[in-house]
Amino acid sequence: MSVLVVEGMAAGYGDVDILSDIALRVDPLEIVTIAGTNGAGKSTLVKGLMGLLTRIRGKVEFEGTSLLGVAAERRIHLGISYVPQVNNVFPSLTVLENLEVVEGVGNRARQIAKMIERFPALAARRATRAGALSGGERQQLAFARALMPAPRLVILDEPTAALSPALVTGVLETIRGLPGLGVSVLLVEQRARQALAISDQGCILDSGKVVIADRASALLADERMAELYLGEH
Repeated sequence: MSVLVVEGMAAGYGDVDILSDIALRVDPLEIVTIAGTNGAGKSTLVKGLMGLLTRIRGKVEFEGTSLLGVAAERRIHLGISYVPQVNNVFPSLTVLENLEVVEGVGNRARQIAKMIERFPALAARRATRAGALSGGERQQLAFARALMPAPRLVILDEPTAALSPALVTGVLETIRGLPGLGVSVLLVEQRARQALAISDQGCILDSGKVVIADRASALLADERMAELYLGEH
């Protein structure tokens, strides 16, 4: 069974649809990248999948269960975690406190210990307020928070935004390793070439519609698609 299935999805704001007839699929332990130019509808898609839009219709299922009408906070308990592009940690709380307040966690102490082990840069910073962390450390904390409830699907919205090239490589390596932890990944990323290089599947949006969905390697090899949609990264 696929982890996430989207068919005929339309979504938007107020009376206006930004997305139309969206179809995509994330299979177990896959990384699927959503790419497209600015304004293609990538952020709207993520918000729709996370229940943050009031205007949405079509088929959106997680492990066979419809997500339509399911509150965003309930999706965490179903097994979906979300790392938004901004505001993905609480800057006034310490690293440890950021992990302690995550909802839907079973054995909290054990999970915190796992996160500190998995992201060793956080170990020496556990008493540091998140607002004082470097960009790379803050993103590690955001990932740790997302993994605390032991999700089966993580949705990442532009995780490399505003990071230096050196930090981008580390973030993408972290994402590459998530299927090894039993986690499937839906990745929205402006650095499309680099993201597709670590992905199994790719989906390109343009003007709120799916232009093409294929194996990530095939999208990278398609020179016309690459020139139109994948940019220089």
